[in-house]
Amino acid sequence: MATRTPIVAGNWKMNYGPNQAREFVRGILGDLTTIGGVEKVLCPPAISIPAVQTLVADMPITVGAQNMYFEEQGAFTGEISPLMLQGLCEYVILGHSERRAYFGETDELVNRKTLSAFAHNLRPIVCVGERLEDRDANRTERVLTEQVRGSLANLPAERLAELVVAYEPVWAIGTGRAATPQDAFDAATLIRALLGEMYGAQAAERVRVQYGGSVTASNVADFAALPEIDGSLVGGASLKPEFVEIVRRTAEAKRL
Repeated sequence: MATRTPIVAGNWKMNYGPNQAREFVRGILGDLTTIGGVEKVLCPPAISIPAVQTLVADMPITVGAQNMYFEEQGAFTGEISPLMLQGLCEYVILGHSERRAYFGETDELVNRKTLSAFAHNLRPIVCVGERLEDRDANRTERVLTEQVRGSLANLPAERLAELVVAYEPVWAIGTGRAATPQDAFDAATLIRALLGEMYGAQAAERVRVQYGGSVTASNVADFAALPEIDGSLVGGASLKPEFVEIVRRTAEAKRL
């Protein structure tokens, strides 16, 4: 089995402009840098990326963007190109459930963005996951299969170790229904099996699979302890000092 470094990424969503971002990062930086064994990624809004990148430039912390377009430049008002992110980010979140739900992003579009990220030496964190209606209709496997095969097609197999896949059970986010570690394990196992069919088992073993459904300090260890889960994509809790504890508990769980 490939050795995969756990990765915890904080998706700040539409929160924290540059001044707030600086204040928050300064508050957690000292504690965050003391935790080893886990890759730590902060994903602020695009307007705050330079402020965060300056603060963590010499630290064992990386920066990610929350989205990007696949073209390098052009008449695409409001979009951000991969060229603009180079030098500021190492990672970019693509296909987040909110992008799919609110902005109509398709597997095809996510795939074009993912291919563009690889072409511009950005590491994609690609999100997949089923909605509540899919879950209730027992369509989880079908939805994940379609999303993985569609969003992650035609990738360079030799670079699959740079890929991160985040499993987001959309049905467990803000619904009062909780995903269990078994749910996460089953989904991660399916995702890796699909990647194995697409690119070979050896390449698939190098891909890190995160859990991303309402992660908190109180539940993260249950997911991180699973061998198939390589960290988490954290939403609301990444806006609080609790993020440090999530990283710490991930490191502890992976040392078991």
